[in-house]
Amino acid sequence: MDNIAFDRSLVASAFELIARSGWSHLSVAAAARAADLAIDRARRRFPCKLVVLLRFATLADAQALTGILEQSSPRDKLLGIVMSRIDALQAHRAGVIALLRELPKHPATSLALLPPSLCSMRWMLDGAGIDTSGIRGKLRIHGMHAVWLYTVRAWQGDESEDLSATMAALDRALDRAEQAEGTFGGRGSAAAEPGMTPSPGEEAPVADPEVTA
Repeated sequence: MDNIAFDRSLVASAFELIARSGWSHLSVAAAARAADLAIDRARRRFPCKLVVLLRFATLADAQALTGILEQSSPRDKLLGIVMSRIDALQAHRAGVIALLRELPKHPATSLALLPPSLCSMRWMLDGAGIDTSGIRGKLRIHGMHAVWLYTVRAWQGDESEDLSATMAALDRALDRAEQAEGTFGGRGSAAAEPGMTPSPGEEAPVADPEVTA
């Protein structure tokens, strides 16, 4: 088993355990044992359980950035990238939702996830061909983070097979971002747009986490 397959197996096992017992009770050793993976190798690749979330975010980013339709507009590319990243969350839905509900009780973990989450936002924008350099780029990254949190909140309540409500929420968020300050067109950030600012304690599913997924 190569490292990517190993990491995917351990992450999947970890989210199954989180769905059953919560983040507080998760251990890397337990996740490895449940997946019949070598614990010594798990120790080398996941020195602490926070790395489970970080690795998950990296895997989600890789999935999101695969198969970008180069002939599409930047907005359409971004929409596809974000929905592909949502699909990565959907694959571990019960565990991710349990994690998101519990994270507000763990402020240190939430804070640790923020920088890698912003890194993921940069990758999504860059993948769509949207400039993230300079001050304007930083504003776009924070605007993208607001879009992501808004979309994830919609996803948490979306039980449809095609995630149509999530897609609609993402489309609205991108519209608001563009109308407010042109986050994806060049004028600034949508981070302060009414209706897109995350509620207190809300976190994106860690991103790798970078997941703040």
